[in-house]
Order: sequence, then structure tokens, then C-alpha cells
Amino acid sequence: MPARRSLSRMETSSPSVPNTASRREFLRTGSVASAMAASGLVGVQQASGEETTSKSALETINIGIIGTGGRGGGALKDSLTINSNVRLVAMADLNAGKCHSLRRSLARRFSDKVAVTDDKIYDGLEGYRRVLEDKDVDLVIQTTSPGFRPRHIAEAVDAGKHVFAEKPSCVDPAGYHICLAAHDKAVEQGTAVVTGTQYRRQTNYVELMKRIHAGEIGDVVSATARYCSNGIWYRGRQPGMTDVEYQTYNWMHFVWLSGDQICEQAVHNIDAMAWLMGENPISAFGSGGQFTRPQDSEMWDNVSVDYEFSGNRLLSFMCRQLPRAASESGNVVYCTGGVAHIPSVNGTAQLVDREGKTIWSMKGNIGAAYQQEHKDLVDSIRAGKPIVELKQTADSSLIAVMGRLAAYTGQKVTWDFVSKESKLDLFPKDLTVDTKLPEPAVAAPGRTKLI
Repeated sequence: MPARRSLSRMETSSPSVPNTASRREFLRTGSVASAMAASGLVGVQQASGEETTSKSALETINIGIIGTGGRGGGALKDSLTINSNVRLVAMADLNAGKCHSLRRSLARRFSDKVAVTDDKIYDGLEGYRRVLEDKDVDLVIQTTSPGFRPRHIAEAVDAGKHVFAEKPSCVDPAGYHICLAAHDKAVEQGTAVVTGTQYRRQTNYVELMKRIHAGEIGDVVSATARYCSNGIWYRGRQPGMTDVEYQTYNWMHFVWLSGDQICEQAVHNIDAMAWLMGENPISAFGSGGQFTRPQDSEMWDNVSVDYEFSGNRLLSFMCRQLPRAASESGNVVYCTGGVAHIPSVNGTAQLVDREGKTIWSMKGNIGAAYQQEHKDLVDSIRAGKPIVELKQTADSSLIAVMGRLAAYTGQKVTWDFVSKESKLDLFPKDLTVDTKLPEPAVAAPGRTKLI
């Protein structure tokens, strides 16, 4: 693979987050916005109460995708299934073979919606820029490994594209500030940014949050959130690979690319709990370690974090990936008048009173939620009222980063520090395919510095 031009680097500052006069009123408003999205209505309002309005509404929407792995293929199938008058016209991946394979698979099912010619398939570290430069592309689906995501989103917004971006939005504070600037620019220019936090569009989650925020079982006191699963994939280094080729091939196991499990996978629980609490946490204190990972993996295989929210509310969070260990993924919310059970995937959400009686329940449908985020995005573009929700997911992603930093360093980490003071930037400088990367290193509390 030939050497490529350096990737651009961007820096910006974060706007301050205003305090709300009434959390419950804010939560109630937020639930209405989520319910609008879940029901397929368009024109979600920003926090200011003003609707964004795009420069023009589109009838046929041309899609380009950056990152054609499993998640990219899933996102494309969801969008092509749920939306009419959309078509795929451009593809980019580090490995062009993955683009060709996905194109063949999609063409068998969506022959009238796949219009990618060979000259619109791009590879290498900078292939994504060719998609962004393509004037035929209206909407870009961003499903690369997370380390690239903030810069790719920002460049897509700069190019005037509508964006669907998978979670997490960032894996460090530097990426967080890039996302905030991109969010503001998208609002200003009237382009959409929808993110892959599908639980915000899963109907049982939306209804349960609405009931909790309305006080149906009293005030929130504390919550537990768990994403405990078995092992995760690992791809060994192939002969002749450069450091960059290998680490992007085996991206899950390198923190600059994945952010570790707490960011890449468990951010779903963290995002749901941020939605529940209606704010970002004050501080995080955590622990964890590595027992079973391959020798060159930087990932921990377990992380536990206590997040403190205002009003002395505590979220006890845990994630792990341990072969042959018990799996559990879901959330439990303890309120003054009862308990809420918020399961993952297709589980049944429930509200239970203090005597243990179920007073409300609803089964989940995660497949419909995955498709709904793409329908909401396309509908909002066509209506000329684009949804821009990047900051929401960037906040949740930074909460995950905050927990990782607390666990990695053994220090108590505050939201003010991680969102305003931290200088941590994991993205390699002047990245090309031949860049020499540092030897993989596993974080050690007490030795790893808080930056």
C-alpha cells in the first residue's frame, strides 16, 4: 500500500453547557423530542427551541459510505430497507475488497438502490476524502473505527454533507471538541447529523424514559448499568504489515482506535443513563484491569466506574468481556416510588412499584430502532428540518472516556476536567500508512498519567 498524505488535525474549544432551572421540565421536553423521532416525525428541535432548516430538501438522496465492515453493512441495509428514493453511489474503506464484497451483497437485495460504479470505490487512508469530494453524494454514512470518526465527521460537515455517524463519536477530549464544533457548524449551515444510539429510538425505551421523567415512580435515586459479555474478536498481524496497517486491521485492541470496550461497546448503556439523568456526571471513580487479552492488546477486559450526578445520585457502571463468564447487559433504575428495569436488545422494559407489582411493561424491538434512526435522518432532510444530534452523542462518548481515564489512572476525574482542561489527543500526528506507532502498552493505575 503506497504512502498517503497526512490526515488533517483540527482544534477547537468547547462552548459552556448552561444549567437548567428545572431538570424535570427539561427531561419532559427531551422525552417529547425523542418520542417525535421514534414515531417518525421530523423537525427535532435544538436545545434553544429553534428548529434547524436546511438550505434545500432532497427528493432522491444519494448515499456514500466510509467504512464497509460489519457495522457499515448493517447501517446500509437498514437505510436502504426503510427509505424510499435513496441509492448508494460511492464507497470507501482501507481495503477496497471489502467495498466490492458489500456492493455485491447489497446489489442482490437492493438492485435498484445500488448504483456504485468501480470508479466510485476508494481505498487507503484518504479514500474517504474522495467520497466527501463527490458532488453527487448527499448523505455520508460514517462507520469506520471510532478513532477516525471525529475528523471524518468534521470534514463531512465542512463539505456540506448530511451525516449518519456510528457511536462512539470520539475516544478522547480532543475528538470531543472537534465534534462540538462540527455540531455547531451543521446547525448553522442546515445539514443533518444523526448518530447510532438506537436505544433513543427504541419505542419501549422512549416510553419508559417518558414515564420516569414524569415522576411515575418518584425521583431517581441511583442506577446500575452493565454491559458484561464474553470475548471479542482479535486479528493477528499478517506478514509485511506496517504498524498502521496492522492496528487499523485489528483496531478493537488499540485505544486510539476503539477507546476500549467502555467507549466502543458499552457507550450504549452510558448514553441511556445520561438520557435518564438529563445531564452529564460531576465525577467518575473507577477500577479494572486485564486478565485474558492477547499479548499486544491494549484493551482492559473489565472496567467498573461509579459516576456521581447532581442531587447525590449515583450510577454504578460495569463492563467486561471475559470468555466463559456470565453475560448481563441492561440497566436498573432505583426511584423513591419503585424500580425501572431497562433491558438491552429486545427485552421487556418494566416499571415496578415498591411492593414489587409491575405497573407498566413493553417489549423492545431493536431491529426497528436501528431502521428508525435512518428513517428519521432521511425524513428530516426531505422536510428541510435536519436533525442535528452530534453533541448529545459526543457528551455520552466523553462520559465513557471519563470513566476510562478514571479507571486507567486510578484518579477521580471530573466532567469539568475532561471537557475543559484535558489535553489528551490519542490520534497519531501526521498519520500515513508508514507511520511508526509506539509499542502497545496496557494502562496501569498509579502509573498511567491523567492528561
